[in-house]
Amino acid sequence: MTEQPTDGATRRTDVVVIGGALAGAAAATLLRRARPDLDVLVLERSPAFTRRVGESTVEVSAYFLGHVLGLTRSLNDRQLVKQGMRFWFANRDVGSLAESSELGNLFQSRLPAYQVDRSTLDEEVLAGAAAAGVEVWRPAAVREVALAPGGEQRVTVEADGGETATIAARWVIDASGHAAVIARSQGWWRHNAGHPIAACWARWRGVKDWDGIELARRFPDWAAASFAIRGTATNHLTGDGWWAWLIPLRGGDVSVGVVYDERFVDWPADGTPGERLKRFLVAHPVGREIMADAEWNERDVHHRRRLAYSSTVYAGDGFALVGDAAAFLDPLYSPGMDWLSYTVTAAVELVLAERRGEPIAKLVEAHNRRFARSYREWFEAVYRDKYEYLGEFDLMRIAFTFDVGLYFLGVVSRPMEMGPKALVVPIFGNRATAPVALFMRAYNRRLAAIARARRARTQLGRENRGRRHLLNGFTHRPGSTRPLVRALAQWARIELREGWRAWRARGPGSLAEEVPGAG
Repeated sequence: MTEQPTDGATRRTDVVVIGGALAGAAAATLLRRARPDLDVLVLERSPAFTRRVGESTVEVSAYFLGHVLGLTRSLNDRQLVKQGMRFWFANRDVGSLAESSELGNLFQSRLPAYQVDRSTLDEEVLAGAAAAGVEVWRPAAVREVALAPGGEQRVTVEADGGETATIAARWVIDASGHAAVIARSQGWWRHNAGHPIAACWARWRGVKDWDGIELARRFPDWAAASFAIRGTATNHLTGDGWWAWLIPLRGGDVSVGVVYDERFVDWPADGTPGERLKRFLVAHPVGREIMADAEWNERDVHHRRRLAYSSTVYAGDGFALVGDAAAFLDPLYSPGMDWLSYTVTAAVELVLAERRGEPIAKLVEAHNRRFARSYREWFEAVYRDKYEYLGEFDLMRIAFTFDVGLYFLGVVSRPMEMGPKALVVPIFGNRATAPVALFMRAYNRRLAAIARARRARTQLGRENRGRRHLLNGFTHRPGSTRPLVRALAQWARIELREGWRAWRARGPGSLAEEVPGAG
């Protein structure tokens, strides 16, 4: 699979893909499946993949991995089946795990999703691309990209030994992840200043078993409250302006990290990165219980600021940006691989359209419009100012029900009913979804304003002790509307009780111009 460039040579190909992890390998594989005559070259800078974030899938990305890439058997053999999402809330009166309020599912999940070790998944998909006839140069670092819309794109690459070569291709697909090679080099990369989130994470050993005998004996009522497996869910600890994830990986390691809004949280400054992370986590009573004996891998601790960003351009005649190389929003609901699924599918369709001889100017225009709209509406509808109320059990109960229920009904339903072609148009990618986006924006704004009013009265977290809201679960069928009706009634009651206090409250991120492309 591994090739090395010849020093000073020019290699001509149809498509060159920058990055061989999931996004790049998937794009290369789908191109070769659709057109076995295409010459596709992948450039991957690492000699071997290491673990990375993006370990939790949701239903759309699970559909893409299973039904589009054909990995269902492997996912069940080599990864963990995910059992939904859980949120844990606390206040100063909560002293134990059993006293924390819980939000999640009562039964096992009805549609597939997975907790994945990205190092093994990325290697498998790249190996599959090579088996499909894709040429792979590895390790090979991209040094320069020269775009020529409608013409020949040129990529300068350097091998591990210092040899350099030039790749000349009709198409270049940027799957370089957070490095965002093309967007940064072209000046298209934009930080989302309206969403100033940062994260610190590591992989851990010794995290307690949520479903084990020790906790069941100490907290029998708590253990019996849920019929679903808690341990293979994505468990979220929450607080004012922050949340933490605990994602189990096959083999016993657990990915644990904190995401926080820098307007509300000052990250600890003393100690090693791992010490700071653990100190932050065990301040939460659930973290103190689950993480008490856990140890982090000191070589695998990461901290990153300015998590939310996007590109002002997503594609052109001869190039396309996919996955995190195009944009990243927020990991709360694990949307990263959904975004990957949409961007990869749409990019592949652009290349294939051009190869068929179709005029693609209008297709490129529609691609850029859809993905710019998707990022903007996704942020405005779901994430803007959400960190104001992430730590409030009663408010997140409403938002979670609406957010997840509408995701199943309006997003998951599309590939289930239409097949892979539904992935060409991303979430909120067309105007038909505007009413749903407006509704979501309305309840998120109101819940943030109510939390803001509570903060002003020093009443945050008042509903966080001893409460539990466990849902029967969602599917993409219309029957999933019942929880939404109940959530609407809960929202109405909170508005009647205290909403009047919040009508004049304004949040720290209330300016539309802070969002890339929000003009």
